[in-house]
Amino acid sequence: MALRSALLAGLAVQATAVWLAGVNIAGCDIGMNTTGYYDPEDSYNGEYGCPTTVGPTQMQHFASVDSFNVFRLPVAWQSLVNNDLVTNELDSTFMEEYDAIVQACLDTGAHCIIDIHNYARWWGEIVGQGGPSADELAATWSQIAAKYASESNIIFGTMNEPHDLDIGTWAATLQTVVYAIRDAGATSQLIFLSGTNYANAISFPTDSGPTLQSIVNRDGTTTNLIFELHQYFDSAGGIYTYCNDPEATGFETTGDYLRSIGRQAFVGELGGGNGQDCIDIICPVLDVLNDYGDVFLGWTSWAAGNWWPDYELSEVPDGDTDVAIVSSCFAPKFAES
Repeated sequence: MALRSALLAGLAVQATAVWLAGVNIAGCDIGMNTTGYYDPEDSYNGEYGCPTTVGPTQMQHFASVDSFNVFRLPVAWQSLVNNDLVTNELDSTFMEEYDAIVQACLDTGAHCIIDIHNYARWWGEIVGQGGPSADELAATWSQIAAKYASESNIIFGTMNEPHDLDIGTWAATLQTVVYAIRDAGATSQLIFLSGTNYANAISFPTDSGPTLQSIVNRDGTTTNLIFELHQYFDSAGGIYTYCNDPEATGFETTGDYLRSIGRQAFVGELGGGNGQDCIDIICPVLDVLNDYGDVFLGWTSWAAGNWWPDYELSEVPDGDTDVAIVSSCFAPKFAES
């Protein structure tokens, strides 16, 4: 729908609901920790990796059964460039594997988010702040953008969950990345921009939003530059199956802030366990996101993909049957929208 009429022509028309909803399809990121260390062989005995088999099957399921229309495909930066920032070239062997997942996503007709899942880090060092330079991250993104420049349903998720960094310097890094993506020929696709505090949605108006507003396209506009926000509902930020954090439900404040500055956001990770406590909290949050559909484009819940059976927040379907949080909350709330 032409990026929903150029994202509602600068918010001139107020939408009544989100228009993108889907699931993270994890696996190519398993082994990455919040310090940017990546060791997939040590993570769960190397049993789980890129979801080359289960990912396409799951995406077909979610698209056909739940009408989901966006999937987020997390990937380690190290894998993309064969752990080599000196050459800093996309690794052809790995890209064949990852691109197969991307193409399976595109085949569903959905939007597909390429998400570098490194927490703004590379082996413990912050990008642009003592670690790899902004130009090195931009060089990787330039190659990705060139590869997918003709795919209108590709979304560039520049970095997963930055944290504990200088937000002004990080904004300058993201500006370099945005220019690189646009200069590579991806002139109209959505680019997602994540702030600090693990992209926290509730704190965004104060800890990141004012600074990230300055990031622009080459022509000085902010068209299709979308903030990426995350939110979990346990007190530990996505570790436990229970939902007990009442402060995590303040999306009205964030929505009002986005309206006040004329910008839009996407919730790239939204999750909780499958118990009634989480259903009772997350379903009303989805109602709020729909009420603020002019500024919230949508969400991808966390997570399906190549997960072990007892993973705390698994949304892997059992055949054609969705887990409770999907069947009771995510899927019906998107259908209602």
